[in-house]
Amino acid sequence: MPLIARDVNEDERLNALKSYHILDTAEEKDFDDLTDLASSICETPVALISLIDGDRQWFKAHTGVDIRETPRDISFCSHAIASYDDIMVIQDTRADERFADNPLVTGETKVTFYAGVPLVTEDGHALGTLCVVDQTIRILTDQQKSSLKILAKQVMDKLELRRKVMHLEAANQELLNSNVLIQKFASMAAHDIKNPLSSILLTSQALKIRHEKLQDEGCIRLVDLNIISTKNLMALVEEMLAYSKEPSLLIAKKQRFNANTILQKIVAMLTVPDNINIELPVIPTELHLSLIAFEQIFINLLSNAIRYNNKEQGIIKVRFTEDAEFYHFEVEDNGMGIAEHYHEKIFSNNFTLKVTDRYNQKGSGIGLSTVKDLVNALNGNIYVKSALDKGATFYLSIKK
Repeated sequence: MPLIARDVNEDERLNALKSYHILDTAEEKDFDDLTDLASSICETPVALISLIDGDRQWFKAHTGVDIRETPRDISFCSHAIASYDDIMVIQDTRADERFADNPLVTGETKVTFYAGVPLVTEDGHALGTLCVVDQTIRILTDQQKSSLKILAKQVMDKLELRRKVMHLEAANQELLNSNVLIQKFASMAAHDIKNPLSSILLTSQALKIRHEKLQDEGCIRLVDLNIISTKNLMALVEEMLAYSKEPSLLIAKKQRFNANTILQKIVAMLTVPDNINIELPVIPTELHLSLIAFEQIFINLLSNAIRYNNKEQGIIKVRFTEDAEFYHFEVEDNGMGIAEHYHEKIFSNNFTLKVTDRYNQKGSGIGLSTVKDLVNALNGNIYVKSALDKGATFYLSIKK
């Protein structure tokens, strides 16, 4: 193993050690085999893979002893990792003033011989050692020292491989989560397209009937509404296409936008019955978030508040506050309400309450699940307070 300068900053060394996520893990045969081999080659009864934590040395593998850790302040390995040598050999600990009074030397363990090779990362962080121990004076041959260094390199290679595998697994899980999210997003977005499409269909039918009977200025208003709905639909489809090609943009692409304008745009896209009144807040600050995620969250929450309102006069109120860390929203309605034992379940994938909305349609179980996924991805939180037939309030916090 090459000579590599040891850490000057102990915090950096400890952070490097933690990055391997190896401490307090179960025994693994690959590491046990290396200590068995070190013990055999050096002809010592004990061999250890020792990792030096803040206040202890913990043994990933231990041949010849049953203990898994000892205090750092009495460890030989602490001296080895602080040394600039590629191997530290102590033939007789009793004759070494550093260790003569050490409890491991004077106590029942009677450690007399120690040889340790530091386990050093490519960045020069010494994580611990591969060491061999005996209760008698021993002299290692050059070949034994060389073999111990080679085995120490094998230990580091396995640690690096183990860490890379963990990183790959984490990256793979992130990719899977991203794929699930984009699939849910696509399903929800396709569902949300029905709202502007319905608006286009209804206004087109009304326009045809009115035009056949009597041409008046009302036709112009319907045409304008048709054009606005169509443009909103086209913009949503373009966003869907862009994010389907690169799902990570759904969360990563943040921008500043006027929330008042966006909420008004969302309401214009929805089919709002005459007996439903939506009160929007005046939001004094620009938000800095993923715009598409924000849109999808509020399209779903407002759409649900409309669909599941069974009152003669429906009221939907959106409120906004903020603090140093979060944007806070509330979406309150006076609709059907949700029984308390369903307050968490409604955010589960494919869960529905099996009730029909004002259009005699049942939910897909996708919308609120995707909303929760989007909120989580935005480092936020969402929950509901509700009671049957007394409406519901969704509380939403999004990290700034």
